[in-house]
Order: sequence, then C-alpha cells, then structure tokens
Amino acid sequence: MELPEPSADALSASQMLESLIRDDIRAHHGWISFARFMELALYAKDLGYYAGGAAKLGKGGDFTTAPEMSSLFGATLARFAASLDLPSPLQVLEFGAGSGKLAGDFMTAAPEMGLAIGQYGIVELSADLRDRQRQRLAGFDRVSWLDSPPAAFSGLVLCNEVLDAMPVPLVVRRQGQWLELGVSLDSGCFAFSERSAGAGLCEQIPAAEHLPESYQTEVHPQQSGFVRMLGDMLAGGQGGIAVMIDYGFPANEYYLPQRSAGTLMCHYRHHAHGDPFYRVGLQDITAHVDFTQMGRAALESGLEIAGYMSQASFLLGAGLPRLMERWRPEDPRDWLPAAHAVQKLTSPAEMGELFKVLLLTSRVALPPTLAVLDQSYRL
Repeated sequence: MELPEPSADALSASQMLESLIRDDIRAHHGWISFARFMELALYAKDLGYYAGGAAKLGKGGDFTTAPEMSSLFGATLARFAASLDLPSPLQVLEFGAGSGKLAGDFMTAAPEMGLAIGQYGIVELSADLRDRQRQRLAGFDRVSWLDSPPAAFSGLVLCNEVLDAMPVPLVVRRQGQWLELGVSLDSGCFAFSERSAGAGLCEQIPAAEHLPESYQTEVHPQQSGFVRMLGDMLAGGQGGIAVMIDYGFPANEYYLPQRSAGTLMCHYRHHAHGDPFYRVGLQDITAHVDFTQMGRAALESGLEIAGYMSQASFLLGAGLPRLMERWRPEDPRDWLPAAHAVQKLTSPAEMGELFKVLLLTSRVALPPTLAVLDQSYRL
C-alpha cells in the first residue's frame, strides 16, 4: 500500500506496541483472539491508537466525524433534547467524546433551545483525548469527566461512533463449521490463525448455516454488553434516553452472503484499507454495527426501542432545517459552508444513509416528528 509515511517517533511507538503484542501472544501460548489484538492496538497504555498522542480527528488526523463537520450536528441534538420530557436541569452523559467538539456545540446551543444543563459528564478511556477535551471545553463550567459510568442515571446519553471502536471477534466458516480467527506469529510477523469458535459466539448470525464456505465476519459481544450496561444504568434513574449514532446495518443486511469479507476497516491519514496489521497503533480499526443485536440487548436489559432510522431522517426530523434558517443564501460566505456540511451529514451518498440512529428509552417518549420516522421493524 502506498500510504503516507509516519514520523520517526510515531514509527518507533508502533514498533514498541508491536513488541508488546508479540509478548502477549507468547504469554497466551501463541494465539490471541482478534478482539484482544484490536483491544491492544487501540487502547494499550500510552501506545494504542486512542491512547497515544497523535491527532485522530479532522483534516490532520485519520478520519472525520459528524461533529467535526459542522456545529449544526451538536445544535440539532440540543434541539432534540429540548423536545423531550426529561428532568430539568438536564443531565447529559457522553461516551467517547472525541475532540470535545460535540459537547461544546451542544452546550453552546442549549440556551438558545431553552435547555438548562445541570451537568455534562464525559466517560473517556483515552487519557490523551481527555486532555484534548479539557482544553477545548475549558470555558464550560458544567463539564466533568468520569472514570466509569454511574450506577444510575436520568437524562440524555450520547454515543456518537462509540460502538464501532469496540473490539470485535472475527469468525470464519469452514466446511460447515464456524472457527474463530485469532492472531499468532509467523516468523515474528502477525498472522491470522483459526481455532474452534466458542459456544454461542456465532448465535447472533441469522441463517448462519446457509452462508458460503470461507465466509468471514465480525460478532459483537462487547457492544451488546455495553448496551446492557446502559439499560441497567437508565433503569436505576427516573427516565432517560440513549442516542446511539454509528454506521451499520440490521442483521439481515449485515450478514448478506455477498458480504463475505465482513466489514472490518482501517483508517490511516484519510485512507481506508483492510489490513489491521499495518502500522499497529497508528491507524484506527473499526467494524460496522449489527443494530439488530444492539436492539436485542436493549430489550433484554429492559429498555424500549423508541426509534431506529437513518442519520438523515433523525437530523431532519429533529429540526436541522429550522437551524439552517439562521443563514441566508444571499450571504454565501456563511451559507455555502453550512449547506455543504448539511449535504455531507444527510446525503445518501455521504453519511446520511450509512449512519443509523438507535434511540433507546426508559420512561421517555419521542416527539411525534421523530416517532413517525421509526423503522425499528427493519431490525
């Protein structure tokens, strides 16, 4: 692959992380699950992709998220929150806040929406990203950082591109049986190797016995566990809603026979490719979300699926067009950048259809403008 070369310091950090992972493989008798490899590649202390000091988001990073494109994204979420019957002042809890852009845009827009914020809590695993968030949000006095989620919570939970960053096991179908793909060493280099899949690992795959030979895909036990945790947390409160925004599909679209290589993808300097062993620690590794499995985990934990829809439907139904009215086409310097960002956020050819929004509630109802857009029957 012809990808940009890293700096000498970045390359040295990557080599240190590779050495750490090799030691972990040897300590586990020559084989670790891909989920373990992905966990170390992304979150190993000081060396993993999200634990290191390199820029991840925006033009100078490896990928761009919706909040980085426009403040309208956070403002629309604030407008949505104002339409809900939630305890006031509103408590907000964001998981994986990235650069802090969404939090800043949300709190900036809140007063205009008549929304009083009691506390904006952030759960962030990355010490590096937490430091960046503190710098960006220094002017907001209601922000706090939590080392772990609260046992009980009432209010709004925001999860924008959180599930796709969680480690996933890989499985492959061989001669009618499912095997788990793990990582071993071949002459000191990382290589895939297979062993029998554990009981229950592949039970979420619909019509698994009909998928073709050598079919490879991901499963999502950690993501399901996260959703169950949200259910326990909101069940202990007085009412709340979790807004989960990510790229993915319902199960009957996720596990299509033609998607035989799965959805695993790596991002390095705005280049997408499929090699997770390239520049370990310097690239993001992600997988699409199985929203059917997330919905099932939500119901098992006592949550209700209040809505499932495309990102475009959610943003438009939550009032994005009204927010665009603050700019006029007669002033192209402001209107054109805003219109361009909205096009990227809502176009089916951009983020509008690939990204989905799953709305999970506990004793909270959606406003009619969004309730009518629900497509949870697709799950």
